[in-house]
Amino acid sequence: MRWRGRQGSSNIEDRRGVRFGRAGGIGIGTIVLALIAIYFGQDPSVVLQGVQPSAPTSQEGPYEETPEEAQSREFVSVVLADTEETWGQIFSQAGRTYEQPKLVLFSGAVESACGFAEAAVGPFYCPGDHKVYIDLSFYQELQNRFGAPGDFAQAYVVAHEIGHHVQTLLGISERNMAARQQAGEAEANALSVRQELQADCFAGIWAHNADRSRQLLEQGDIEEGLNAAAAIGDDRLQKQARGYIAPESFTHGSSEQRVRWFKRGYETGSVQACDTFGTNQL
Repeated sequence: MRWRGRQGSSNIEDRRGVRFGRAGGIGIGTIVLALIAIYFGQDPSVVLQGVQPSAPTSQEGPYEETPEEAQSREFVSVVLADTEETWGQIFSQAGRTYEQPKLVLFSGAVESACGFAEAAVGPFYCPGDHKVYIDLSFYQELQNRFGAPGDFAQAYVVAHEIGHHVQTLLGISERNMAARQQAGEAEANALSVRQELQADCFAGIWAHNADRSRQLLEQGDIEEGLNAAAAIGDDRLQKQARGYIAPESFTHGSSEQRVRWFKRGYETGSVQACDTFGTNQL
């Protein structure tokens, strides 16, 4: 990606100097559930709501970032700024104003409006405070555990979470949450898949605009994004973790579905083309 030298976003909130005591927070069982259910962007309140942890103790001090972390911080700031430009234009064309979210950097654990979460849950978006949360160490896991290296794969993470923010602004998240609460487990999972695939499609819309309007992408970038989408498909993750696949428990979609919807957003650049809730064929 041609990101160096570009303007970063002012909507970065750095909480990496905040440390939480072990007495607070949520239990390991909840962390595991969150890891399975919200890895890569599902609304963490689905798992964390109703959990009443003891108040975590915290202390704040200076954070000494490594040169690699400084580069990652600058990178996500540039990507965030580019998503702001993309969605600002799209909302403006629709006669609406885009509310820019904050992106919170944390290390180890963080407190959000959706509850207390440890880095094990991965990057997430919290609709309660309109903020994206990410521990930059996740990018090492993305490369080493999921086999999805490259700066565009990292940008896809941010763009996917911003996709959840767009869903919140459009009222999609609220409607889907209400429908899930009235549904059985299998149907609720299916609705979750549709929401996640739409966020992938919205990430593709950002890539469409970043490529065609601002020439941010380089050769091979889209392939990195498609590889990242495939790497975190439910079928691949379940096969790695359990040795078998249970489609009825999917919450994010298969590798093939995630790739297809990202490509749809990238090829069309159209919000209307990302209507995962209005199609029978995902």
